[in-house]
Amino acid sequence: MTKVIIAGAAGRMGRRIGYMVNEHADLQIAAGFERTESHDLGKDIGELGGYGTTGIKVADGLDAVIDKGDVIIDFTFHTATMQIARRAAEKNRAMVIGTTGLSPENLQELAELSKNFPCVQAPNMAVGVNVLFKLAAKVASILGNDYDMEIVEAHHRMKKDAPSGTAMKLGEMMARAVGRDLDNVGVFARHGIIGERTDKEIGLQTIRAGDIVGEHTVYFAGAGERLELTHRAHSRDNFARGAAMAAAWVVKQPNGMYSMFDVLGLQDL
Repeated sequence: MTKVIIAGAAGRMGRRIGYMVNEHADLQIAAGFERTESHDLGKDIGELGGYGTTGIKVADGLDAVIDKGDVIIDFTFHTATMQIARRAAEKNRAMVIGTTGLSPENLQELAELSKNFPCVQAPNMAVGVNVLFKLAAKVASILGNDYDMEIVEAHHRMKKDAPSGTAMKLGEMMARAVGRDLDNVGVFARHGIIGERTDKEIGLQTIRAGDIVGEHTVYFAGAGERLELTHRAHSRDNFARGAAMAAAWVVKQPNGMYSMFDVLGLQDL
């Protein structure tokens, strides 16, 4: 039985991750932790997550619990994630990272750290979204430069980063499929007299409103027709379920960086 430590255990994602880990036949919740200033320190993880009393209390920081588990699931914030990853590397603890907003420098450091532990890192762990990544790249390679490509993403008003990590991953994969670099062709806002759209640009537009869990639509617009690919998350459970799946998978792998494509067997598609 793989023992799981949940970072940000009292947060919205942390609670759903706990629920899904508790439901998984090969996983067991070993511990969960929060920031020192959290009002939920000492509370029962299962009671917070709605799946009953577990006797496992929310701990004050990773150091209090790092020796209790085999794998850490982290969906917190990029600065906290990097601190957790550094400790995981020191202790050779596997990680599943769903945190978004990681910079290229963060990802480069993670790749170096993962020489000391196996790590699944993905901007979105929902099965459907990872299929969307592959579909969007494939369609882009088929339609090529004859179709304009745009991405619109919508999330709840509390989300701190924009565009979403999922939208960025979509843009990167679509750009790569047609021989472009998103850093050079990405357009993240339009306002005023902007002139005609260029042939090479890929637009990424952001909506932040209410309690939207997560929606991503990719547009391929050509002369006289438009193709749309959309994924809508109805709850956070799809992300949490994917994280639990990744946790059960990653502990069996050699040290190194992996994605959900590896977990789901989509790497070569």
